Amino acid sequence: MDFDRHGLLTKLGFAALTCNSGLAIYRSRGDPGTVAFVAGAYGSIALLFHFLRSFERAGPAADRGRTKAAVWALTTLLTAMFAARVAPLMPTAVGFLVWLMAAATAGGGFWAMFLNP
Repeated sequence: MDFDRHGLLTKLGFAALTCNSGLAIYRSRGDPGTVAFVAGAYGSIALLFHFLRSFERAGPAADRGRTKAAVWALTTLLTAMFAARVAPLMPTAVGFLVWLMAAATAGGGFWAMFLNP
């Protein structure tokens, strides 16, 4: 049985993400910073799904530059958001490594999407 033929797995995954984000916002309703983080991450992931889907649907001859830029910007935003939440919880040296790895990930993504021939 082909579950992904009509996007069933994508819809189930997005429903699970929506439910999990809603529960996280409900549990952290007294902390506006956490609520903003969860809402921002959810919105970024939703936009990322949208742009990835439009990237897949575009033909090989289509200009994909703007979509690539949006995908890279959203993934970099998510990487920075999560690094900003994790790094302060770590010792200083490990927090520096978290930010270093986030920067390397963003730089590697830029190289892979725009500079790699």
